[in-house]
Amino acid sequence: IIAPNHLEVNMFSWINFLSYAVATAVTPGPNNLMSMSNAGRLGFKRAFPFNLGILTGFAIVMLLCTFFCSALSGLIPKIKTPMLIVGAAYMLWLAYKTFKSPPISDEGSGSDARSGYLSGLALQFVNPKIYIYCIVSMEAYILPYFQGQWVSLAFFALLLAFIGFAFTLCWSLFGSAFKRLFSQYARITNTVMALMLVYCAVSLFL
Repeated sequence: IIAPNHLEVNMFSWINFLSYAVATAVTPGPNNLMSMSNAGRLGFKRAFPFNLGILTGFAIVMLLCTFFCSALSGLIPKIKTPMLIVGAAYMLWLAYKTFKSPPISDEGSGSDARSGYLSGLALQFVNPKIYIYCIVSMEAYILPYFQGQWVSLAFFALLLAFIGFAFTLCWSLFGSAFKRLFSQYARITNTVMALMLVYCAVSLFL
């Protein structure tokens, strides 16, 4: 009678894991804010390469964090501050470029440096939010049950990347739906987006 209860207590909880992953992925962060901003200026289709870059970079970072999680746990005290500084600096640069960017009409070329595939890819490597997202997911929910099971760990890493990507698409669709508003009130919307990015940068150190 005791054994089933013991096994039940130690079973992997999809509900707890997915609750954390979804709650973290849906909240504002550099990926979501830039996806919404780009789609608001360019439209969903022309901003989509940025989202594909996010997916690629996200998957790479999740796999690296997963397979080197034990090593990273020991290195975090040493690399945390430099990583936060680099990430905050990049977010502040994005905030400045967002604040200064003009509205882009439907007839525009859409060749914005911040809306391309490589921009979305590069953002992932200096985005502390997704490192924390992966490390907490692995340490708290996954590794206690799947330590050493590399196929399973790779699956969870890619699942985390997909969940994050799915919500950037949701934010991008939201921005695209309000494209006319973003265009008509470009200065206001750009300022709001820029301030939110500044807040993301500052909150890294709080």
